[in-house]
Amino acid sequence: MACRCRQLCAGQNHLSPHVLPTRKRSMTGLGVVFRPQLPPERLRAVARAADEAELEELWLWEDCFREGGMATAAAALAWTERVRVGVGLLPVPLRNVALTAMEAASLHRMFPGRATVVVGHGVQDWMGQVGARAASPLTLLGEHLDALRALFRGERLTVRGRYVSLDDVALDWPPERAVPVLAGATGPRTLRLCGAKADGTLLTAATSPDGVRQARQLIEEGQKEAGRGEHHPVVVYLLAATGPDADARLRAELADEGLASATDIGVAGDAAAVAAAVRRLAEAGADTVVLQPTGDEPDPEGFVRFAAEEVRPLLD
Repeated sequence: MACRCRQLCAGQNHLSPHVLPTRKRSMTGLGVVFRPQLPPERLRAVARAADEAELEELWLWEDCFREGGMATAAAALAWTERVRVGVGLLPVPLRNVALTAMEAASLHRMFPGRATVVVGHGVQDWMGQVGARAASPLTLLGEHLDALRALFRGERLTVRGRYVSLDDVALDWPPERAVPVLAGATGPRTLRLCGAKADGTLLTAATSPDGVRQARQLIEEGQKEAGRGEHHPVVVYLLAATGPDADARLRAELADEGLASATDIGVAGDAAAVAAAVRRLAEAGADTVVLQPTGDEPDPEGFVRFAAEEVRPLLD
């Protein structure tokens, strides 16, 4: 999941601007992103801080060309005992689906119940830099989701798709229990695809509460078209800053992302302000809100403790 909001696909502004009704939500899950602007050797201290503070979730990005998602996830899981680790997201143009399945299944077996894997289009410019840009990212993502979920179920596949090709492939070590496969999305077509083919959806930090409501509607349209009725978890990143220079850092990052004029995106302030922003996203339909510190956050370990020890109690 790139720090740049273009990582998932088309922008949130492609959604219709009308306001949908607020939904009543139970207590939302809370997480924090380890930003890949930090060097990989900083991950251990941040992951240990998350575990010790009893933070629920730590999220990592496979961000071109910084840090690989599966390597960092495996390390974070091995260094900790309880925190759940999410990878949001793995760009499918970079990955053969069999490799994604092998690596993710290994994580699920070694650390049952603690890993979450999200796949998505990736930043198209970055995919072009490595010769992996797909003519139809939507078709590729759909084929990848179908094959990945089937491999996780222990099925043996022979597939001849436009992008995914498998010949008598099955995992020797599939996950021992059913595991969800999430997809990242912002644009309407990808959100409907998530409802039809994924087990959950990840939304970028450029998503306002109204954007979450609109995404929920599109996901539900996809579910209905596919004949699916199960609950579809939605995870949303929330750009957040705290401390004496929080407002300036937040405004600078929003400006860098081309979101200087956006409303109801990001939050700067104390624990009460951050908790209020989390609640707004939860009421709009988010099951989990992941606090995304600014790229220049001066104290990543302290930010993790702030989330777990100051923000979390205000959400109970």
